Amino acid sequence: MITPILEGIATYSTAISHISKHRLWGFIFLPGLLSFLLAIIVISLSYGLSDNLGDVIDNLWKWDWGQSVVNKIAQVFGGLLILVMGALVFKQILLVVLAPFMSILSAKVEEQLTGNKENLNFSFGKAMSDILRGLRLAIRNVIRELLATLLLFTIGLIPIFTPFTTIFIFLLQSYYAGFGNTDYALERHFNYRNSIKYVHQNRGVTLGNGIVFMLLFLSVVGFFLAVPLSTVAATLQTVKRVGGKVS
Repeated sequence: MITPILEGIATYSTAISHISKHRLWGFIFLPGLLSFLLAIIVISLSYGLSDNLGDVIDNLWKWDWGQSVVNKIAQVFGGLLILVMGALVFKQILLVVLAPFMSILSAKVEEQLTGNKENLNFSFGKAMSDILRGLRLAIRNVIRELLATLLLFTIGLIPIFTPFTTIFIFLLQSYYAGFGNTDYALERHFNYRNSIKYVHQNRGVTLGNGIVFMLLFLSVVGFFLAVPLSTVAATLQTVKRVGGKVS
């Protein structure tokens, strides 16, 4: 398991070289701008909702003793929960919104690797099909990720478990981020069910891809590069593993 994870991480250096070699930086800047605008919207909503959630949690405590302590805990818990949930939902929204651009980028990378230009032929029907497929997958993933994150977050309220649940939440989000990045390439090779099967069978590489994505996603500068760079890295791995003939 460790070796595939490291392989998924190491592919990013190859991805940067590939982007530079084939002058694909134009595919980086527009998604980066869209990511920034979407981030402003989500952060604004999250900030406004954190106090409301804190008040709801605070109101569940009906006794006078310890009210001030409960109030502070409720505000902190509400803020953290909104932050984690906001990042989770935002990540999935970002992957769906950028899907048309990332699908083209992924197809372009595969064409450069294999010489196959068929996937670069654009059609409105195919674009809509890819968007709906991506949306279906995003809904599936966000529900599973949300439920698992809530469970881990609740367990993490017990201080002795907090360090462990924090790590598991990060790895969980990394896995599903890698899933989304990989699917931009999988949509050209597998149907919905087989794509899920492929990711499960290659979960180490998927996790490695997602770990770097999350580190970029949570940083200031790397945030602009997270989705397109991770897409290129995931595509390089996918073409290699599905037996694409590299020229």
